[in-house]
Amino acid sequence: MLFWLAQWLTQYESGFNVISYITLRAILSTLTALLIAILIGPKMIAWLKRMQIGQTVRDDGPQTHLAKSGTPTMGGVLILAAILTSCLLWADLTNKYVLVTLFVVVSFGILGFVDDYRKVVRKDPNGLIARWKYFWQSIIAIGVAFFLYSTTTMAAETSLIVPFFKDVLPQLGLFYLVLSYFVIVGTSNAVNLTDGLDGLAIVPVILVAGAFAIFAYATGNINFSSYLHIPFIPMTSELVIVCTAIVGAGLGFLWFNTYPAQVFMGDVGSLSLGATLGVLAVLVRQEIVLFIMGGIFVAETLSVILQVWSFKTRGKRIFRMAPIHHHFELKGWPEPRVIVRFWIISLILVLVGLATLKLR
Repeated sequence: MLFWLAQWLTQYESGFNVISYITLRAILSTLTALLIAILIGPKMIAWLKRMQIGQTVRDDGPQTHLAKSGTPTMGGVLILAAILTSCLLWADLTNKYVLVTLFVVVSFGILGFVDDYRKVVRKDPNGLIARWKYFWQSIIAIGVAFFLYSTTTMAAETSLIVPFFKDVLPQLGLFYLVLSYFVIVGTSNAVNLTDGLDGLAIVPVILVAGAFAIFAYATGNINFSSYLHIPFIPMTSELVIVCTAIVGAGLGFLWFNTYPAQVFMGDVGSLSLGATLGVLAVLVRQEIVLFIMGGIFVAETLSVILQVWSFKTRGKRIFRMAPIHHHFELKGWPEPRVIVRFWIISLILVLVGLATLKLR
């Protein structure tokens, strides 16, 4: 809205043209989302406490987690509110990619909200039944994939970028739909599985979103894309505003979510943020790089898959508990040590992902 207002005001005062620069709007987007989250956070946490919307802790997990029972959850509403408000103020809302991304933020957020509501308000420990959760995730992801595929105008939008190989750009064709579906749904569930310790999930989300801001800017700039030997896709640079809004909102949420957490994001946050990272990867054609940068999410998901497979086929567990962050807790690592070491690994993986921009 402020972006449109500034554009209109340029006819009277040329100085307002500065708002058209993506770099400035990216900074403003980050600060806006950060301030919204920090300012609204205390009131939201107090309201959640009054409404007794608290976390239910499993009694078969690490015993140190029992003290967290009753900690306010559904804090993801705070993150999404900060993201949406910042984007509404600073993003170009006529941009197709921005609208698609915001649709994913809202739709997966609603799905997560329903799941959280059933768990913490209706006191149904199962929340939204798994098959229904997966069904609605699939419907949304397939709808988004079909929309993007049907509105493509250039080959670059459906080509697969293979890291480290500048001349390997296979056309996906209809497989674009399949890949997009699995990336969006898979990342949504992976972030959801990672969200088990104070601040564990939100920092990798911040780091990956920040990296995608760089990818989006380079992909949407004809000079940078040519220099870096990546496909040029016009208008993707506007996604920088969405990415920086995620960074700002995530930092604001971390203010309250850092150990010991005052609030948890819940499924409303984790499902939405994961799906948003997935659709960003699809839009800037960096699905493989997401697999690298989101290595923590991949490891958490694989640990659950392997644990279930091993127990069902061999009757034995590979890990003391899955997801894998609980395995290290049960080995005696203090929770802050697990969290910070996972953050460090995530930072390293994001740097490796960024290196693929030039090493090709």
